[in-house]
Amino acid sequence: MTLASRALAQLATWPDLRQTVPSCGLGQAVSSAQGEIVHFHSERDVDLLLTDRAVRRFTKDLRHSGAIRIVRGSPWVTLRLDAASDVDLLLTLVSVALQAPQTWPDPADRPPALCNDQRGAGFVKADLRGM
Repeated sequence: MTLASRALAQLATWPDLRQTVPSCGLGQAVSSAQGEIVHFHSERDVDLLLTDRAVRRFTKDLRHSGAIRIVRGSPWVTLRLDAASDVDLLLTLVSVALQAPQTWPDPADRPPALCNDQRGAGFVKADLRGM
């Protein structure tokens, strides 16, 4: 069992989540009542929708992890699952993501943003200056 399949199996047991087909068409997705929240693009790469505000709030903490990439201007973060601890980090961030729309609603009623894989920026280290 890969780390991604283990994470997907764990998320499938959460009552507020369901497995879906990702809007980007690659891999598998997990959705909440608010919409898609996680895209599993490969056995190692996962995009997680945190919202713009949550990404800004946690940027200093997230950028120090070698498992996470932040793409400037994207509400999605990309995680590289290389160890069991990366799965634990993903599950923790999914909890944050599930609370983010309630705690930090996006004031602009915008359409859903493209995931990092759709932007061609999957696991590219972003320039965080100015964030």
